[in-house]
Parts: sequence; C-alpha cells; structure tokens
Amino acid sequence: MLNVNEKLQFKALYRQFLFRMVDLELLSSSAQGDISKLLGQIAGMLIFFSTMLSLGGMLFDGRGMTRLEFLTTLWSIQHFLISTTMLVVGMFAILSWDTTFPDRRDVLILAPLPVRPRTLFFAKVAALGAALGTGVASLNGLAGLVWPALHFVPPDGNVLRTLLAYWVSVSAAGIFVMCCVLSVQGLAAELLPRRHFLRVSAILQLGALCLFLAGYFLEPSLESPPLLLDPANQHRVLQVPTYWFWGLFQTLNGPLNLPGVPAAPRELWSGLAARALLALAISVTGSATAFVLAYFRTIRRIVEEPDIVPGSRASAPFGSRWLPRFGSSPMTAVVQFSIRTLLRSRQHRLLLVFFLGIGLSFLVLLAHSRPPGDQLGPEELYQAALIVSSLVMMCCMVVGMRVVFSRPLEIRANWIFRIAGLSAAADCQAACRRSLFVLAVLPAWAISAAALLPDFPWRMFATHLVALALLASIAVEATIYNFRKIPFTCTYLPGKSRANFLILAGYGFLTVIFQAAQFEMTLLPSAVKSAELIMALAAAAALAYRYSREQAKLDPEGVQFEDKAPDVILRLGLNRDGAPV
Repeated sequence: MLNVNEKLQFKALYRQFLFRMVDLELLSSSAQGDISKLLGQIAGMLIFFSTMLSLGGMLFDGRGMTRLEFLTTLWSIQHFLISTTMLVVGMFAILSWDTTFPDRRDVLILAPLPVRPRTLFFAKVAALGAALGTGVASLNGLAGLVWPALHFVPPDGNVLRTLLAYWVSVSAAGIFVMCCVLSVQGLAAELLPRRHFLRVSAILQLGALCLFLAGYFLEPSLESPPLLLDPANQHRVLQVPTYWFWGLFQTLNGPLNLPGVPAAPRELWSGLAARALLALAISVTGSATAFVLAYFRTIRRIVEEPDIVPGSRASAPFGSRWLPRFGSSPMTAVVQFSIRTLLRSRQHRLLLVFFLGIGLSFLVLLAHSRPPGDQLGPEELYQAALIVSSLVMMCCMVVGMRVVFSRPLEIRANWIFRIAGLSAAADCQAACRRSLFVLAVLPAWAISAAALLPDFPWRMFATHLVALALLASIAVEATIYNFRKIPFTCTYLPGKSRANFLILAGYGFLTVIFQAAQFEMTLLPSAVKSAELIMALAAAAALAYRYSREQAKLDPEGVQFEDKAPDVILRLGLNRDGAPV
C-alpha cells in the first residue's frame, strides 16, 4: 500500500503520464502546457462515431430481409464493432509508443527525487488503464448499448447477459491489442542495447501501424453462415484475432440462431473463444513482465548506456546527403528542411503513413475486387475502381502531408528562417506548395502510375495521369489556403483543428470521388472528350493557383510562427470620430 506522500506523488505522476501524448515543449503558449482539449477532441470524435452507429441501430429494420441476410448483417456489425475497437486501441498504443516506458529525461528528473520505482510503475499502469478505458468507452458508449440490447439478444437469452458479454468481449479485445504492443516493445528494450533499441523501435512502431491498418482493411469478410461453415475458410477464421474475440462474444452471449438458417456449431465458437482467452493470457503476462523489467531494471540501463550516436555523412541516406535546388535560396532551404525533417522524425512519418495506409488499402482492396475469368463483370468497372483508388490515395497523401506540416519538430528553426528573410506570406505559401509537390504529389502519382499501367491502354493511361496531376494541383492549393507556416517549425495549439467533422467530410469526399470516377470513365474512351477534360482541369488548376497566390499577397500578417487562440473579445470594427472603438 502507498503512504500519504506516495499517494500525492502518484496523483501528480498519473496526470503527467496521462496527458503526455504530445511533447509539451512543442505546444503554443496559448495552450499553457495543457493538451486536455486535444484529448477531449479525440474522445469527441469517437463519441460522434458511436452516436452515428447507435442511430443506425435504432433505425435498423430487418423485416424486409431474408433470414440469411438478417443474420449476416448482425454478424457483420458484431465483428465490425470488435475489429474497430481493436484498431482504435492499436492506434492509441502506437501514438503513445515513446511515452509508455520511461525515457532518459524521466530518469534524470525523477531519479534524484524521493520517488520509488513502484510509484512510477503504478502511476504508469493507472494512466494506461484510464486511457484504454476512455477509448473503449468513447467508441462503444452508445453503440455498445443500442446494438446489443436491440438486436444481439438470442431467443433464449436476456438483455443483461448480452450487454455483459459484449462489454467483456470488446474490453478483452482492447486489452489484448494494448498488451501485445507493450510486450513487443518491452522485449525489444530488454534484449537490445539502448542505442540499438532506439533504432529498432522506429521500425517496430512503423511495422505495427502497417499491420493494424492492413489487418483492418484487408482481413477476410466471413460473417456469413455459408462462408463461415465452409471447410476451406476454417483455417482463415482461426488465424485472425478479431474472429477470436467475436467467437468469445458468441460463446458468452449464446449464438443467434434463426430457423431455416444453417447454425454454426458450438465447437467453432468455443474454439475461437479458447484462442481469445489463451492469447489474452499470454499478452497480459508478457506485458506485465515487460513493465516490471522496464521500471525496475531498464531505468538503470537508460542512464548507463548512451542514446543513438549521430551518424556520419557517409552513412546517411542518399536523399539527405544531396538534394537538388528548388528555386531561390529561401525556397530551397524550406523544401530541403522539410525533406530532411520527414526523414529523421519518426512521429511525423507515422502520421503520414496513417494517411498513406488508407489510400494504399483502397488501392489494394479495389485492385483485388475483379474476379478471374468472364464472370467478374465488365473491364470498365475494374478500371473505375482503380481510378477511385488513385484519387483517394492522392488526396490522402496531400491532406496527410498538410497535417504533418502543421505538427512541430524544430521550434528553434524559426529564427533561422526569419534571418533568411522568408517573412512574406506569398513566399511561405510558395515554399509549402513546392514541398507538398515533392513529398506528397510525386510519390502518390508514381504509385498510381505503377498500379494503373498494366490495365489501361496507353492513351487512357496518359490522360488519367495528367488529370490526376491537375487534380492534385487543385488539392494542394485548397490545403495551403490561409496556411502561413514554415513546415515543422510552428508551435502547436491542441484542439484548434476541426477534426470533429472528419467522418462526415470523409463520407462526402468518397461520394464525390465515386461520382468523379464514373464521369471520367465516360470521357476516357473519346480522345476529344479527354482533351476537353484536361483543358477544363487545367483551367481550374490555374484559377485555383492564381486565387490562392493573390490572397497570400494581400495577407498583411506574413509568416506565422506560433498558433494562437482566438480572441475572447471580438472586435466589431466600428469607428467613432475617426478612432477605432
């Protein structure tokens, strides 16, 4: 048990660990060292998503479906809720990767203080548990009540049992994902010297992110009785962790069997549940061992062993040893600074890979949607799917890079660019435009070209690539409109972005993309209409460029080096006797 002094230390450390997902030194002065608004915004997004799902549960009516379609829909929703919970927990575990275990600064600050390692251990465990519980509760708070109570209750069951089974299953799924990440991270920290662990840690973090995104978007969809009972799919079901915890829910709740629909055998559900419990026990044991070793053994090694030694120019990547010029000296400095910052910052690469993973998932998913032979539909449908995926990936890369630009890394670089004379808003916007084209548009364009080349005739292939480049130019101008920051150098104000509307904007964006792909497919077979499309897009890109540039020239504030909170008092701009009110 903790004494009174240790309880006070526990409370202070608990709050510090809980709200330390972002480096506080990179925050704007308006934030006053508090990121609670950012965490509240993330929780608000999850609650909004849960509210939309709960509304769907209230409006769901299966009376117009067959019994097989009705059961397949309910099974799909059950599996979707569990897999989405695992994805959210996995993303949180990856984003808090660097703050899970103590670093050198923690050790140097806390070691001289009379703080016991067990106090640090309990505070970190409590912070992780609170964050995990908040994420799971925010995502499932409403949807986890409406769907189980209204639609998941079996004929021989009751509502309380169904609710308990659902919350036990999603909580176990979240704990499993979090403990797996902690086990891998702790095992690497124990087996490797610290300087090697810090290098391998970046690869592990990136690999875990790709694994979660690929598993979520590309896992097999087998939530149908005929597919689930097919002997050819049995081994696939047993290999996917999301199906393990879905089987755990079915075992605790009781299978939802309907007359006339083939029922899954209880042996299948019990086998999946056994795998879920075994995996949960192994992951919890591994993470507990990693935590104990980290807080009672690794802390000493952090002080004794050096961090990563700066590399030489000979061992640096080719892109960081030589880069071409991108215009004037200030423009070149900004673009090269952006490239080198992205190469050495793990957190920024992770954020960019998240957006890139969404685009690549669309590309892979739609590329494999064409069936072999003559039974799969017309070739135009497959080509339209590739066009959709290329447009989605391009927009994800541009938007993702724009988001990455606004996250700081080198605050001290502000004064260097101020001395260099890059203070006009138009110059700053031009530098950001070139950086976006180099880091976002060019890679996405090259990936799309490689994916589309085998399945498009040369004329249609070239026309789409030109149209894609022009659309990317319009997207770049839209993202840098009113953006007056040097990439990676402006302090960050948490909660300022309007991420609350991200889900609605995503649905509207996909709708527009699908319509645009269908419209383009009607024009590509005709050379005249293709030329008209290119001319229209070129005119739109030129107008967007000119309008954005003129607005930047009229901006009197110039380059922004710090995010500021909006004024509490709004000025009306009224004048009296020539003096402002």
